[in-house]
Amino acid sequence: MTKVDKTHKLSVSRQCELLNVSRSSFYYSPCKNNSYNEELMKLIDEQYTMTPFYGVPRMVAHLRGLGHKINPKRIRRLYRQMDLYAMGPRSNISIPHKGNGHSVYPYLLRGYKVNRPNQVWAMDITYVPIDGGHMYLVAIIDLYSRYIVAWSLSNTMTSEWCRECLETAIDRYGAPEIVNTDQGSQFTSPIFTGFTAEYKDLQLSMDGKGRAIDNIFIERFWRNIKYEKIYLEPSSNGLDMVWSCIIK
Repeated sequence: MTKVDKTHKLSVSRQCELLNVSRSSFYYSPCKNNSYNEELMKLIDEQYTMTPFYGVPRMVAHLRGLGHKINPKRIRRLYRQMDLYAMGPRSNISIPHKGNGHSVYPYLLRGYKVNRPNQVWAMDITYVPIDGGHMYLVAIIDLYSRYIVAWSLSNTMTSEWCRECLETAIDRYGAPEIVNTDQGSQFTSPIFTGFTAEYKDLQLSMDGKGRAIDNIFIERFWRNIKYEKIYLEPSSNGLDMVWSCIIK
């Protein structure tokens, strides 16, 4: 067996267990906008993957250069939906408080030596275009081995979804010393931070907002799978696409 099959005599849960993937990675349906928004999101994703320092104004200029008559409000709304922000230098190193129980943690990896597996994991979410819509992919990479220790697909970005993915990884390999994420609301929420607090030896580290280099390894991973697979071979089946990108 190489992938989950609903018609197989084994249950989906058992197949996912044998294949070492989260059951939540199997149950999904693509998220759909109107067709023009989907077209814009694919163009934004392709350009942003090449130039993550593009904020809304530069992306608007890029899209207008391609002949799209769009206004900044629309692109700003799509940026929020895709959880994108321009990456660049950050001079203000204060740690903001997001309110509503959300917490932002300091970045711990500057000068930190990673010298063994299961020491530091990086976790991130990316937008994945597929035929007729899009999905979101969350993945966790071991910074020493560069191995993907867990991943999951969803049509929405929720804190519970991220928590479940991290729980899957910890169940398989034990808790690392550090989990590094960005400052997205999925990771700053009490659902996610409260779960990590259950492990006394696990520390949360968060990128400085807008700093591409802070989570560079998983950013490289996204760029590689998009340019080597996703953009070259558009898929109508997100699960099969992820299998071909991640499962070797």
